Amino acid sequence: MHNKAAEFWSTTREYFDTGNSRGAPNLKLENGQRKDSMKAHTVEKIGGTSMSDYRAVRDNIILKNGKAKAEGLYRRVFVVSAYGGITDMLLEHKKSGRPGIFALFAGADDEREWSDAVAGLRARMEEVNAELFDDEVTLAKANGFIGERLDDAANCLADLERVCQHGHFALEGHLDVVSEMLASLGEAHSAWNMAQLLKQEGINARFVDLTGWRDGEHLTLDQRIERAFADVDFDTELPIATGYAHTADGLMKTFARGYSEMTFSRIAVITGASEAIIHKEYHLSSADPRLVGEEQAVPIGRTNYDVADQLANLGMEAIHPRAAKGLRQREIPLRVMNTFEPEHRGTLVTGDYVSDTPRVEIIAGRKNIYAVECFDQDMMGSMTSYDRAINEIIARFKGSVVTKDTNANTITHYLSNNLKTVKRIKKAIGELFPDCDIQVRKVAVVSAIGSDMKVSGMLSRAVGALANSAISILAVHQSMRQVDMQFVIDESDYESAVKSLHAALVEVHEHGEAICAA
Repeated sequence: MHNKAAEFWSTTREYFDTGNSRGAPNLKLENGQRKDSMKAHTVEKIGGTSMSDYRAVRDNIILKNGKAKAEGLYRRVFVVSAYGGITDMLLEHKKSGRPGIFALFAGADDEREWSDAVAGLRARMEEVNAELFDDEVTLAKANGFIGERLDDAANCLADLERVCQHGHFALEGHLDVVSEMLASLGEAHSAWNMAQLLKQEGINARFVDLTGWRDGEHLTLDQRIERAFADVDFDTELPIATGYAHTADGLMKTFARGYSEMTFSRIAVITGASEAIIHKEYHLSSADPRLVGEEQAVPIGRTNYDVADQLANLGMEAIHPRAAKGLRQREIPLRVMNTFEPEHRGTLVTGDYVSDTPRVEIIAGRKNIYAVECFDQDMMGSMTSYDRAINEIIARFKGSVVTKDTNANTITHYLSNNLKTVKRIKKAIGELFPDCDIQVRKVAVVSAIGSDMKVSGMLSRAVGALANSAISILAVHQSMRQVDMQFVIDESDYESAVKSLHAALVEVHEHGEAICAA
């Protein structure tokens, strides 16, 4: 096993470092669709929280709440995420930043830290398996499948750690490959399990492994998908594909934690899907029900990809913007559904939708934003050069800009990074512009979003609603496209601002028409 792991590591490293590509057999496509596709099929992504409830997934999604016999069981492709919490254990916690195996490996001086984390992950994965499989034979196969991959991954990490103890090898140069290798384990685990469980139900499910584990092929994302689906019979097979796909450029390196949505999108585009569907544990609603109340928050029903982009900018992704691009260009509609309310048709996202009357559709926002304000009297007349230099610094530290504003001598970037990263950005700006006065303040951003908000008085009503709630606006932004208005406020006013804007701009409209239209 140890030699196999070393061999796998060598192959994996070459896979990412060389960027070489061999040809893959192309699907027979005509006008973007497979020639053998006589009927339309859908490509559907199941989120991690939903995946953690197999019974709900089986009954509500696979069996369509009892309608599968009449509507058909096949002509669908499912792209699955890792079970809830597994990717956090593999990499790091998405919200709290608590280190997972990758973060511990990247920063630890003691092998025991990350190896203990591997042991903890193994125990959790086997616990999930025990909850899903009743018979000992299948349970042993499930544990054996993911156990072999965990063993390979642990041996690769140990080998790499030993190699990098020598001065000629730097660990930092290999961390991207490590994160890719670890990320693949979560989706391989859930996809293999789901395919086996459905087979036990008498369904001809097919495990489609896009992780590239040990295959040594140097493929692009599209090539890997084309090869994997070349011989799939949509009429008689139900493909269960991993949300992670191994690519020559590195999917995580490009799309971070949005990689599964990119895989989902490209499968829909390459196989010529009639519709792309995302199953989440909640509706795409007019606001967070926990803030405005479940009775007040309503499913949107209809919207467009422009609105989806604005949500993604606030970290509330209906779909990753790069994933949405392919769907929009190929004119594939996206439907966002609630796994636990299968009778509801969800929200349909298309490229051409505009609400019948101008209005706000969603109130969304984000806390834990840092405003980095740079004031320099010499900026007047040199705004472009200042802006370019500051943007380059933010990019160097992988800063995530939610919005920005400028005037004659001030540029302010609103960043969604942690304080450590923000301090590094501030220090670098100060070193480049020693006369610049740099102030950092923690704020929140609340946004009113809609497919068409071109109506007189919309901004004044929003400002009035915040003023009536005694909320001070630190900054306000509205572009000429008029699909969103952003208000920068003190973080302590966030919940109150969402409630106030939702009551004034959303709850005043009748939403039944939009929901039915979906």
